[in-house]
Amino acid sequence: MDLKLNGKHVVVTGASKGIGLATARAFAAEGARVTLVARTADALEAARAEIAAAGASGTGTLAADLSTDAGRDAMFAALPDVDVLVNNAGAIQPGRLSDLSMDDWRTGWDLKVFGYIHLCKLYAPTMTARGHGTIINIIGMGGRAVRSNYICGAAGNAALIGFTHALGAETPRHGVRVFGINPSPTLTDRMTTMFAKRAAEELGDADRWPELIDPDAFPFGRPKHPEEVADLATMLASPRVEYLSGTVIDMDGGGQWAS
Repeated sequence: MDLKLNGKHVVVTGASKGIGLATARAFAAEGARVTLVARTADALEAARAEIAAAGASGTGTLAADLSTDAGRDAMFAALPDVDVLVNNAGAIQPGRLSDLSMDDWRTGWDLKVFGYIHLCKLYAPTMTARGHGTIINIIGMGGRAVRSNYICGAAGNAALIGFTHALGAETPRHGVRVFGINPSPTLTDRMTTMFAKRAAEELGDADRWPELIDPDAFPFGRPKHPEEVADLATMLASPRVEYLSGTVIDMDGGGQWAS
């Protein structure tokens, strides 16, 4: 199926690894012109080279600190003409209320919560003025299936879910779609690093980390792959599903309902 994304300019934040890199690859494979945005120029160049090696052309990069107003303003100034914006940059620290300082809260929210909101505030008006555009917020199940040991993320993600619902209800009258995806824990570098550390401590060999994944702890007997989130984002960004806006899709394999 032709997703009609060929030649579209897609900007993906947090694109140097994990879900962001997988999403950039997926859009590039559909012929989109992709710009990868993250904080570290070297990591971005490695990601760009990986995508180029797969045969995609026209992939660009922009190094920007999206935890600051100035960094986000600079991104918009450098990349004002965007067909699809994928907000993905940000990881909020786990912990209970007693574990986290106010600086921990501010650090997590500055990049992810206020970062997403600010970029939407910058890009949504230009999209609505020209009558087309799509914004995808990669949020997280922590805002839906809330846990006390992830209280900062629970609150931040819940705020972004509500924000996405509200903005995505307003923009369709101007031809613009805004929606979100809530991934559950995904087999990114972050997860494999965690398992490798445990494997080194418990099994004496970091390379044995797959042995620590309990199939009973995950729907379908495994963690989700970042490519699955990326493919969903790419498919839903297609003009073929224009009527989708103002919703946030839980991508957790039904785990929130499991007993």
